[in-house]
Amino acid sequence: MVQFLAQSSGGGSYAGLLIPVLLLGVFYFLLIRPQQRRAKEQQALIRSVEEGDEIVMTSGIIGTIVEIDDDDDTLTVEIAPGTQIRILRAGVGRRLTADDEDYDDEDYDEDEDGDEGGEHDTSDEQQGPIQQL
Repeated sequence: MVQFLAQSSGGGSYAGLLIPVLLLGVFYFLLIRPQQRRAKEQQALIRSVEEGDEIVMTSGIIGTIVEIDDDDDTLTVEIAPGTQIRILRAGVGRRLTADDEDYDDEDYDEDEDGDEGGEHDTSDEQQGPIQQL
């Protein structure tokens, strides 16, 4: 009986190993690899900031880099006129660019018809009882 069980389980071992190997491959390409790429991009950003750059910190505070201390890996950031704080380089979330400052709310609110307001159309055909008063 023991020989029969040993022989029958031998043929299915390749299929049993194939599924975990495929799952590991899927996890690597969908989870691990993109996370490593994002971490490398963040490290490159942290190394590349310079004085005068406008940044958004990981806490959401926006400021301009005034001074960089490479010995301590700290930045002095001006968050308001005359108000400066020291942060670690790792606290830099992203660098603001001219494109970020030119954000236009009208482009965001337009729907595919070109009118603003999305699904809340207030044309005469769709007025509710409250709007008719």
